[in-house]
Amino acid sequence: MAFPFFWMVTTSFKDFYQATSIPPVWFPRVWRWQNYLDVWRGAPFGRYFLNTVLVTVFITGLDLLTGSLAAYALARMRFRGRTALFFLFLATVMVPFEVLIVPDFIIVQRLHWYNTYQAQIAPFAASGFTIFLLRQFFAQIPGELHEAARLDGAGHLRFLWKIVLPLSAPALATAALFNFLASWNAFLWPLIVTSRPEVRPLQVGLQAFQTEQVSNYQLLMAGATMVVLPVLLVFVLAQRHLLEGVARVGLKG
Repeated sequence: MAFPFFWMVTTSFKDFYQATSIPPVWFPRVWRWQNYLDVWRGAPFGRYFLNTVLVTVFITGLDLLTGSLAAYALARMRFRGRTALFFLFLATVMVPFEVLIVPDFIIVQRLHWYNTYQAQIAPFAASGFTIFLLRQFFAQIPGELHEAARLDGAGHLRFLWKIVLPLSAPALATAALFNFLASWNAFLWPLIVTSRPEVRPLQVGLQAFQTEQVSNYQLLMAGATMVVLPVLLVFVLAQRHLLEGVARVGLKG
């Protein structure tokens, strides 16, 4: 499991001939830190980084917002058709994204969102997985807390904001981490709805080092290493909440 990361990091410090030699060179004879500078100079890598951060932050924030509201309604409020609606949300999780590419692209075109941030953010502003995860967690919160909040004059939104969300920090962190990983690593959809480097994210921007004539594997690996580092940092910071959230969210509700 660790070998691809080892190969990525070591190749990022090789020159072109060592990166493509057969038999392979396991460790670079001379460590070329210049590769990382060449990545920043060979493509608008800083712009790609900014685009990825913006898209990831907005998708994660919007998905947590919509997911929290929908999950609270499904877990704590009584209305006709609640169970059927919940299963409808679950059904969307089972539909592969590739099936939705064509209709989503048509919608983006008709809204004139091609080559915009909206096209990359709007289709993922809500997800059935986040609703399911948070709904299962919200359902485990004791009803006595809601009754006490109602006696103090708190409505649904205040109860959600003041009590439910603080108690659901592990589940929120888990949902945020899954959204962050999916948004940060997105490739196919941004490739389809963008063509200008001003709005393209990192994963699509890495194509700059791979052409029909030649592939600069040492630069591609240097860029991939810089892309992976923020993901590892976020996981290290959020792993405690992730493990707690996975352990506490059950399947009954």
